[in-house]
Amino acid sequence: MALPSVMVLPLLIVVAAGLYYIYNEVMQFMSKSLVRNKVMVITDAVSRVGTECAHLFHKGGARLILCGTSWDKLESLYNYLTDDADPRELVILDFSDMDSMEDVVAEVLECYGCVDVLICNSSMKLKSAVQSVSLELDRNVMDINYFGPSTLAKGVLPTMISRRSGHIVLINSIQGRLAVPFRSSYAASKHAAQAFFDCLRAEVEEYGIVVSTVSHTFINASDSPLAEGPAPKPNILAAFITSQLTHGVSPSVLANEIMQIVNRKRKEVMLAHPIPRVALYLRFLLPSFLFAVLSAEVKDSVLDDAVGENMKRDVK
Repeated sequence: MALPSVMVLPLLIVVAAGLYYIYNEVMQFMSKSLVRNKVMVITDAVSRVGTECAHLFHKGGARLILCGTSWDKLESLYNYLTDDADPRELVILDFSDMDSMEDVVAEVLECYGCVDVLICNSSMKLKSAVQSVSLELDRNVMDINYFGPSTLAKGVLPTMISRRSGHIVLINSIQGRLAVPFRSSYAASKHAAQAFFDCLRAEVEEYGIVVSTVSHTFINASDSPLAEGPAPKPNILAAFITSQLTHGVSPSVLANEIMQIVNRKRKEVMLAHPIPRVALYLRFLLPSFLFAVLSAEVKDSVLDDAVGENMKRDVK
């Protein structure tokens, strides 16, 4: 008995969805087996993304070196992982300043004698007007977002070159490619990191070393955004673009993407919605239009602040 023509398309969609689901399940299973016994360094392992990566790679059988600034949180993560049914040897390291980087690099290399995968996940976010950011704060952001990852990469590079094998992954940001207002220091540090690792990729390819960068929007801190008080309606187009640029990805999604990057050795990945991608093209094709839209958003923000101040004065 032939199927009615109206049922053919829905059936094809169901079959395609089923095959896609099976394919993803198989790829995830294979991904976990590919990282077994790999020595992996994860910086800022106590962050949400770092923790998700630690759980995922630990289940895959990787030998982890966890780095972070909070010893208590690192110990908590360590205890959680070693309580699993299949524990692996984990080494906890803590580096919080550039002066200790040389010692940290030496200790990392002493753990297992080599590093197979370095995941640079550390990041410091900052949202403020340019004139409000001190030089000291600028330097702090650059230390964490640029000098830290680049110095650590340089430290493990000699052993990777000698073994002609290794993978360095930079968890960066879409603001390493596109800057938005009130994030000058953050965007500058991310641009610097992006440029450094792009150069590094070309320089070490001949040694069999892979360098990958991940450009994502913001990390979702929770499933739903916090409610805000009423505010004057901003420029609709500018507000929409800005909201899309700051609409984040979940830590679990990003961690799974990192797993795929490590296994497939993908060199560049962007996790962003269509609007940020369009904004990137506008930056190069129609920069004047993009600048005008971002400027309009700044003007609306300034106007909102002014209205808010006037309302406070009226209440007083």
